[in-house]
Amino acid sequence: MTFLSSTLSGLRQIPTGIWALGCVSLLMDVSSELIHALLPVYLVSVLGVSMVTVGIIEGVAEATASIVKIFSGALSDWLGRRKLLAVIGYGLAAVTKPVFPLAATVGWLTAARFVDRIGKGIRGAPRDALVADIAPAHLRGASFGLRQSLDTVGAFLGPFLAIALMWLTANNFQAVFWVAVLPAFLALGLLVFAVHEPPPASDRPKRRLPFSKAELKRLGAPFWLVVAVATVFSLARFSEAFLILRAQGTGLPVVLIPMVLMLMNLVYALSAYPAGVLSDRYDRVTLLLIGFGLLIAADLVLGLADGLTGVAFGVALWGLHLGLTQGLLATLIADSAPPDLRGTAFGIFHFAGGLAVLTASVLAGALWDVSGPRATFLAGAGLTAAALVGLGYVGWRIPGLGTSPKG
Repeated sequence: MTFLSSTLSGLRQIPTGIWALGCVSLLMDVSSELIHALLPVYLVSVLGVSMVTVGIIEGVAEATASIVKIFSGALSDWLGRRKLLAVIGYGLAAVTKPVFPLAATVGWLTAARFVDRIGKGIRGAPRDALVADIAPAHLRGASFGLRQSLDTVGAFLGPFLAIALMWLTANNFQAVFWVAVLPAFLALGLLVFAVHEPPPASDRPKRRLPFSKAELKRLGAPFWLVVAVATVFSLARFSEAFLILRAQGTGLPVVLIPMVLMLMNLVYALSAYPAGVLSDRYDRVTLLLIGFGLLIAADLVLGLADGLTGVAFGVALWGLHLGLTQGLLATLIADSAPPDLRGTAFGIFHFAGGLAVLTASVLAGALWDVSGPRATFLAGAGLTAAALVGLGYVGWRIPGLGTSPKG
């Protein structure tokens, strides 16, 4: 049986709850990206705000999401109720969507964006922990890969629909924002009715206060080493906004700018599930090392390319590295953390990664202003190389860390 046929047959073995969570992510991403792909332009061209204000709104919103994730994950462990927090998070995101077409001031839009990101922060860690709880151990990599693929399909479809709907409605922002309301509430309904949380284990330890010294110690050295490597890796993986700026700098017309993220997300979506399947069969750390190598290659191409063809190749490599790393990092967190502390583990993982990406984006912007895009991407390649060395050290120190558990 070929890898392709076995990969397709493996889809039938993945629990329906994983499929449902993936479709929830897909629908919510379509809704969010329909709005977020147009929101900066809407704020500047329709409401007349400055670029500084846009930056402040986006920065505060994303930082809030990162901070909330760490607490929601721990709370899901303490309550033993992951789905409840996921429903609250997706529910907050859904109820904010009608505010965008109705808002007449920047204040209302800022509040809606802020609450939407709080919802994202609340749902992120409990949802990932729920995937780990539902997935059979021998299909854990494939399950995380499938959810990531479906999520990224939504990230691809959102900007595509935004372009099409803006053309069909003659640039009617409010009409497009209203369309975004429907998939958001479909996602919430699917989560409520199609996802069933497994009962807590009978041998579940007695609940303790989140982030107590005893609980953090119980996470163990393998978990903390994975988080350390992932954080260094995130310092090299700055915002995809720099991919857009790189493409624009080589002559890509403004009307085609959304194609950059569409290309990246298409490659990301197509590679995430196969990478998860491979991680269930082969050593996960080795596959992650390949993913880190792909980011080094992407940075080198983006730093040294002179034309649009080279930049497009670099963007595709960037999407491929995401497909080979994001689901695998989540799988390693699930492998290394105790089952009853997975929410806390994912919260810490997302929080550290979010702060690292924020720091990386600020440093990349400063380096870009001083030395240009070439120095920025070459610095990213150097940091990724450091993360690659660290990952190799982790794999050597902890035998079996990257080995798939057998069901």
